[in-house]
Amino acid sequence: MQYTLEVIPLPVSDIDRARDFYRDRVGFHVDIDQEVMPGMRIVQLTPPGSGCSIALGDTIWETVQGPRPAPGSYQGLQLCVPDIKAAHTELVERGLQVSDPVQYAPADGATFMYFKDPDGNGWAIQEYRRRVEKPLHELLTELAAQQR
Repeated sequence: MQYTLEVIPLPVSDIDRARDFYRDRVGFHVDIDQEVMPGMRIVQLTPPGSGCSIALGDTIWETVQGPRPAPGSYQGLQLCVPDIKAAHTELVERGLQVSDPVQYAPADGATFMYFKDPDGNGWAIQEYRRRVEKPLHELLTELAAQQR
């Protein structure tokens, strides 16, 4: 059985402001923006090339067990790109306040930049150059097999 991570509910204080930020500044595609059932509006956005989306909604937390997370409480969400310098240029041109790329080690996968959404949810963007050759899930499956 394969399990795919496809939607992450994201706690925000203003759905419209968050939708506009992720669409206009970060470049996510708006997949859904509608009332999916009476009283439940969902905005689902997907990063270009990703199989995983974020979901914004006032009442989405009523369908999830456990405590309701506060807007801005998510940290360490991560996007991957094959060229961090090109991604940095694109995001800055969109008006996103994103850190300069930081290379922690020379190995592929060790360069990051960071930004926060209007509520303070924190994101990292990781450069993984081998993604040009293969999708990340294939590379990670190969890496896991080598470690067995």
